[in-house]
Amino acid sequence: MPSALDREYDEVLAQVTGPNGRIQLGRDAQGRVIVTNLPATLPVLFDAFSILHGAQDAIIAGEERIAFAALDTAATKLAHVLAGGWNLAKGERVAIAMRNCPAWIAAYMAVLKAGGIATLINGWWQPEEMRHALALTEPALIIADQARAERFAAGGCTVPTVALPVERPLGEALAPLLARGTEAELPQIAPEDDATILFTSGSTGLAKGAVSTHRAVTTGVYAYAIGLATLLGIREREGQAVAPTPKTLVNVPLFHVTGEVPVLLNSFVIGRTMVLMPKWDAGEALRLIEREKITYFVGVPTMSLELMQHPDRDKYDLSSLTDIAAGGAARPVSHVERLEQAFKGAQPALGYGLTETNAVGCSNFWSNYHDKPASTGRPHKPIVELAILGEGDRHLPRGERGEVAIRSAANVRGYWQDEAATKAAFTADLYLKTGDVGYLDEDDYLFIVDRKKDIIIRGGENISVQEVEAAIYAHPGVNEASVFGVPDERLGEVPAAVVYSEDGSVEKGELLDFLGKQLARFKLPEHLWVSETPLPKLGTGKIDKVSLRRLYGRETAGAGG
Repeated sequence: MPSALDREYDEVLAQVTGPNGRIQLGRDAQGRVIVTNLPATLPVLFDAFSILHGAQDAIIAGEERIAFAALDTAATKLAHVLAGGWNLAKGERVAIAMRNCPAWIAAYMAVLKAGGIATLINGWWQPEEMRHALALTEPALIIADQARAERFAAGGCTVPTVALPVERPLGEALAPLLARGTEAELPQIAPEDDATILFTSGSTGLAKGAVSTHRAVTTGVYAYAIGLATLLGIREREGQAVAPTPKTLVNVPLFHVTGEVPVLLNSFVIGRTMVLMPKWDAGEALRLIEREKITYFVGVPTMSLELMQHPDRDKYDLSSLTDIAAGGAARPVSHVERLEQAFKGAQPALGYGLTETNAVGCSNFWSNYHDKPASTGRPHKPIVELAILGEGDRHLPRGERGEVAIRSAANVRGYWQDEAATKAAFTADLYLKTGDVGYLDEDDYLFIVDRKKDIIIRGGENISVQEVEAAIYAHPGVNEASVFGVPDERLGEVPAAVVYSEDGSVEKGELLDFLGKQLARFKLPEHLWVSETPLPKLGTGKIDKVSLRRLYGRETAGAGG
């Protein structure tokens, strides 16, 4: 039976999206729900909402404060220079590789305004991982901070790269790009034009480039805006105080879909100030929450756990927080009640989405999350259609377990230059196969119970088992290797590896040093064992991961990442 909150949510949602509502709906050529009275392309979204919220702070970075109107003006000027002085043609890729900073946001906006495809590079990657991304997408230009520019150079990158002094105020940070002062007219952008490429590690090893159109990205943004407008309506209906200026702490990387869509882009729509963190630090986060009166916090579950556990937590006034959301990884059920106790005035929430869905999927919030803490919540209405698939992509009834699939106009159009992966990802009726196994209960709440994809999600970062295994096998002394995920209280799960060396030449520390030169830190095995005997095999001759996980996983029980 639907909860009282669900019934109230559906009533307010009907008002928000009804004939006289603030958000008007229609359908695209494939019959998927779209928003019809808000901009369908990102350049128009930036311009429209920067006018609407013009004088309000868009970004706070240290002591620098940039209003929406000023940010949009800076991005537009840079877009004209990209189109002119840098000769960026419509549809060309521009790689962005920087830590969270105002220049990242301005560069992202400018590339899209100039008709380019914003190609978001994982800032934690090592040279080999960056080489693969560049070889796949062939960008015309790389915009980087100094640290990433040096990493590109170390990898032998030949793509023109501009290193920005991102620690300086925005105008100075963009100066190396603006130095090519020739400006040109900006192209017309259609909703069907490609807008972004984000990288996702699936079971096939090397990262794939997930390509989204402007329509897909904006639909993802509006799915979140609809949800927030509905929750705001509930608060107003119940007479709850609403902060006049919402503020969010940008503590997740902007190159991740969570940082890009529900945090960055949605902040334009709802007029929310973004307080940037260059890197995650729980103590600094507490200080900023108090200083800037942050109202909304979202991060991987590890982050909210670290806030709860920080020894200085009680020294700060955190009463401005109204919502503490999590996404990117499963939040342990035990954390929900702890959050409610630690942050009395803030409501916990959980989101479920993928890079391939522009973060759209399901959400669980407020008292519903307390009542069903093991669920990722109901689908994002009215944008998302959710199905549980059985054999032959047959839709299964409630209660039956199968592969979770999402149909939405926010879904990516496919993978860059990978028709086979694109075809495999979608059903004939355009449901995206998530690789997660789950079921829907009688109230339409989704419960994730397993994963089909051979990946590990460590604190929100997807790690391909095949990629880590390939890196291990590159060591000349390794004969057999198996990588798998083991539970971790802080990070959800972490990679573990068992290797066998026939001649006994592999030593744990030396192997980790070897891997550290090939893989980003978050991909390195948290637990590593060197077996003195060959690894157990199945009848097919494949390594028996189930037995290894059972055997070695016991040794990690209760261990922290």
